[in-house]
Amino acid sequence: MTSSYPTHPDAMRPEPRGDAITGDRYYSKEFAAREWEHMWKRIWHVGGRVAQLEEPGDFIVHDFMHESVLIVKQEDGGIRAFFNVCMHRGNRLVSVDEGGMDSFTCPYHNWKWGLDGSLQEVQDPEDFPQGNPCGKLKLKELPCDTWGGFIFWSFDDNVKPLLEYLSPIPELMANRDLENYTRVVWKTLRVNTNWKFASDNFNEAYHIPAVHPQFEPMIDDHYSTTLFEMYPTGHNRMIEKLQPSSRYPDKDSVKPLWADVLSAWDLNPDDFEGRAQEGRIALQQARRKLGPERGYKYFEKYLDDELTDQMHHTCFPNLTLTATPEGLHMFRTEPDAEDPNWSTFDYWYMVPAVEGRDEVETLYGTRPIEETEHSTDSYEEYEANLDQGDFLTQDLSLAVTQQQGLRSMAFQDCYLSDQEARVRRFHEVLNDYLEGRR
Repeated sequence: MTSSYPTHPDAMRPEPRGDAITGDRYYSKEFAAREWEHMWKRIWHVGGRVAQLEEPGDFIVHDFMHESVLIVKQEDGGIRAFFNVCMHRGNRLVSVDEGGMDSFTCPYHNWKWGLDGSLQEVQDPEDFPQGNPCGKLKLKELPCDTWGGFIFWSFDDNVKPLLEYLSPIPELMANRDLENYTRVVWKTLRVNTNWKFASDNFNEAYHIPAVHPQFEPMIDDHYSTTLFEMYPTGHNRMIEKLQPSSRYPDKDSVKPLWADVLSAWDLNPDDFEGRAQEGRIALQQARRKLGPERGYKYFEKYLDDELTDQMHHTCFPNLTLTATPEGLHMFRTEPDAEDPNWSTFDYWYMVPAVEGRDEVETLYGTRPIEETEHSTDSYEEYEANLDQGDFLTQDLSLAVTQQQGLRSMAFQDCYLSDQEARVRRFHEVLNDYLEGRR
C-alpha cells in the first residue's frame, strides 16, 4: 500500500531509558562545558545558505560560542570553511557577517590569505629565521558540505559524512527542492533561556492548546491524530494534520480561519459544516487539481499529506525544519559563549518559486520572493503584530519563565506524557554524547 506521506524504514518508537531531566542541565556552566567538549565539537552546524555565496570570494562568518568560522566560495565554485583566525598572532581576519573579497588580509600585520586558505603575502618575509612563511602556513580548515541549500560545517575532522549524519531527514524531504528555496524571513533574537528550550519545545505538540490557541481551527494537535517518529541518528519527526483540532467538542464546526483556507482553493466552507475535518482530504484533492495551473508546479511531486500537513523534523541537537505545502520554517538555537542562561534563537522562512508570483505571505506580512536581509534583536525589544498571533513571541515568553522555574530546588525531573517521549529521547541522545556512547 502506498503511503500518503514520505516514510523511512528506520522509524522507531523506543522506550525511553528514563534518564532524569534535571534543572542544572539548563543553567550549570559545568554542564555547558561538557556539551561543548563532547557534543558541540563533534556535530554538524548550519552556517548559512548557499544562496549567500554567489561569486568566488563571497563569504559568511558564523560565530559559535567563542569560535568564529569563515565560509568562503572558491574559484572552482566549491565552498570551504576555515577558522576565522590569522595563523600569525591569532587576530580575527574578518569582523563582518558576510561580504566578498579576493583575499583576506589580517588588519593587524597585513598577512594576506587566499580564498583557499593559503598564505600569499607577509610583511618583511626575509626577516623570519625559519624562512618565508608563505607556502608553509595555511588557515586551519574545517569539514564543510551542503544539503538542501544549507551550508554545514563541523569542528571535527572525523565527523560522519553529512548525509549519514542527517539521515533520514534528506530522504523524508526529498520531494522538496530545498536547494532552490528563497529565504524571505531571517530573524535572530537573543533570549534569556538555555538553548535546549527550543529542542524540548519543538519535540512535542502538547503545549499548543495553552500557548497557541489560535491554531485550534486548522491544526490538529491531538496525540491520537499526530504521527510521532524517532530515528537511530537522534533525529525525530512529528506530523500534524491540517484540520480542526480533535481535542475539542466542536471539531466538526467550520471556524473562520479554516473557512478561509478552504475558500482559497474554491471549496465552499458551508459544504463541510458538521464534518469540518473532511475538508482536509477535499483540500488535498483541490490542491492536486488546481495547484499546477495556479503556479504551484511543485505540488506534482508531493504525496497527498504533503499538500496539507505540517511536518516537523527536529534534527539533533538544535535544528528544526518544519515543512508545510507553502514553504519551510527553520528554527535554530545556539548557546551563549559565557552564560548558559542565554541563547540566540534563529528563525528562517524559505519558499519555493511559484509561477506568476513575486510575493509570498509570511508570518510577518507579504514579502517579496527574494533573499532577505538579516535582522537581529533582543527578545525584550521584539514585537510583531500578526493576524494569527506571533507563535515566536508565544513560545519565547514561555522559554524565559521556564528558565526561571528550572532553577527552583523544587524541580528534579519532568513528568512526561507519552506524546512527549521525544523530549526525553532528545536528552538521552545528548547524554549519549556526553558519556561517550556516541
